[in-house]
Amino acid sequence: MPFCVGLTGGIGSGKSTAAKMFRELGAAVVDTDEISRELTAADGGAMAAIRAQFGPGYVAADGSLDRDRMRRLVFGDAGARKKLEAILHPLIRAAARARVAAASAAYVILVVPLLFETGACLDLANRVLVVDCSEARQIERATRRSGISADEVRAIMASQLARAARIARADDVLDNDAGIEALRRRVGELHAIYLTLARGA
Repeated sequence: MPFCVGLTGGIGSGKSTAAKMFRELGAAVVDTDEISRELTAADGGAMAAIRAQFGPGYVAADGSLDRDRMRRLVFGDAGARKKLEAILHPLIRAAARARVAAASAAYVILVVPLLFETGACLDLANRVLVVDCSEARQIERATRRSGISADEVRAIMASQLARAARIARADDVLDNDAGIEALRRRVGELHAIYLTLARGA
């Protein structure tokens, strides 16, 4: 298996932006959100089980997951969230492992938004990088990007690991409060470190 860095962070922290910068420098990127979207697209690998578990009301007209309806359900019902995770997480983990193993780059950035919360892909990561920014910035970015309300963002943040706890478990922290160029410089520094670690792995 190639050297693998698990990249995580709270909603709106800038995970996708950081992953894109690593990709531009030559790292392979495996994004579990992308895998999840593939699994819950029309004819996706998880849709038959989701339909069987939750009923046709959670399937959109085109056969894909009705994301808005499912989001409302799982944020209000921990039991429903566990049922959805029991379907998705083993499939996501298997696909992530296969894509990490198949990568030909010097190292892999494995993007897992809930890396610590679920632990589903933690064993694939040789090292963990947390993208971090202030909570005010998280709310501002997430509302602008996703079109959801600040209250909805706060509810999502409350369901995720606390910022301090996430940082405490990180091997590396990528500060995303100082602007895009500062982020790019720090990504470059980490890229050099990860190349060295990958060569020694």
